[in-house]
Amino acid sequence: MSATTHRIGRDAIHTYWSNALEPRLWVQPGETVVVETVDCNHGQVAREIDTITRNEIAPDLRDLIAAAAYPEPPVVGRDPSITGGHPLTGPIGVEGAEPGDTLVVEVLEIVPGAWGWNACSSNPDSLGLLNDDIGDTNGRIHHIYDLRNGVTTEFAPGIRIPISPFPGVIGVAPAEPGQLSTIPPRRNGGNMDLRHITAGSTLYLPVLAPGALLSMGDCHAAQGDGEVTGTGIEMDATLTLRLRLIKGRQFRQPSLTTAADKPLSIPGPAYVATGHNPDVREAAREALSGVLDYLTAHHGLTRPEAYMLASVVVDLKISQIVDRPNWTVGAYLPLAIFAE
Repeated sequence: MSATTHRIGRDAIHTYWSNALEPRLWVQPGETVVVETVDCNHGQVAREIDTITRNEIAPDLRDLIAAAAYPEPPVVGRDPSITGGHPLTGPIGVEGAEPGDTLVVEVLEIVPGAWGWNACSSNPDSLGLLNDDIGDTNGRIHHIYDLRNGVTTEFAPGIRIPISPFPGVIGVAPAEPGQLSTIPPRRNGGNMDLRHITAGSTLYLPVLAPGALLSMGDCHAAQGDGEVTGTGIEMDATLTLRLRLIKGRQFRQPSLTTAADKPLSIPGPAYVATGHNPDVREAAREALSGVLDYLTAHHGLTRPEAYMLASVVVDLKISQIVDRPNWTVGAYLPLAIFAE
């Protein structure tokens, strides 16, 4: 196995999927690459740290964030019909990768940035599962997190969240021609928000275009299964990956082997609210609403605060999807995040 290590930085950014993008870096199978990524809105929160609606933060953290701000980068090459788009680092071409193969991505290390954020809004047109159940937020509300100790981060006094970084978006170039939005996940991977793509895990992606053309970004310091406000703890990050190929065998869909030393959920007891509905999304909304009720009643959070906390720690799980006409979803709130 090659010991060569490559590096690709935050200057190699694109904001759409396309198999026509030229690789910014080529690697051989078995080689390692260090990938620097930017947060999902390309530094907007840092640029606006003194004008956004947000929680109180320590002056030194505010100064660190302000010092890290950079001018809004131009959108280059993207079809105007594609609105939004995650800033992704890449593409990384893998020598010898052809359609019909599988790209194996071994996640060796993920180093989180010094700070992160998440947000919510009552705007029905914004991302979010329960925007209509939190009252009028009068725009977007942000929560800023200090990630500098690398282990946990405080949401509020007595509430600490384990840091477990992963890339929210990671994928290869699609087979389809033209430009595709980064928002919906597809067979090429992309915006899966699969929070178990942590250090020690191995991701398998079907190669759909010559060279595979791997890109990634939208890294999160923590997220619940569901990402219910549309944000985890958004952050910059640096990932170290080893890339391999399985020749002549293609996984049907992106697949993952999780890290052996990391639990699938925050250990300890959980408070579980349930929802039951013929529409699985509505069942999830009912369950999540029950968790927000619990957080506001027992932990003194406002409903928007409870919603943002839920987005980074609550796991939505399908309990049953066979007992027609109603499906059952549970919203699992880990109680270990609360001080005893």
